[in-house]
Amino acid sequence: MTKFGNLIDERKIPVLINFYANWDDQCQDVHPVLRDVAAATGDQAKVVKINIDYNEGLAEALRIKSLPTFVIYLFGEMVWRKSGHLDANALVAYLQQHQPNR
Repeated sequence: MTKFGNLIDERKIPVLINFYANWDDQCQDVHPVLRDVAAATGDQAKVVKINIDYNEGLAEALRIKSLPTFVIYLFGEMVWRKSGHLDANALVAYLQQHQPNR
């Protein structure tokens, strides 16, 4: 969890985290969406994927029950969370809503 803390702690930009599993087909469909989100947001957000099979403790601590699950952190705090498939435009909009200077 130390690496996770370093990832989200005191970021001045929103961090979008996608919790996924390789065995879940819907999660596989999200990978190109995340590339589009990263391209659209550039340095205004950080986009990260976390495989729950390799991070079971973190998934349990955050109570990840459905896949894919998207979470946005800002300044080390969770500010938004949603499970299920979302398109790139929706994710970009959520990231824009959570820009620190809005």
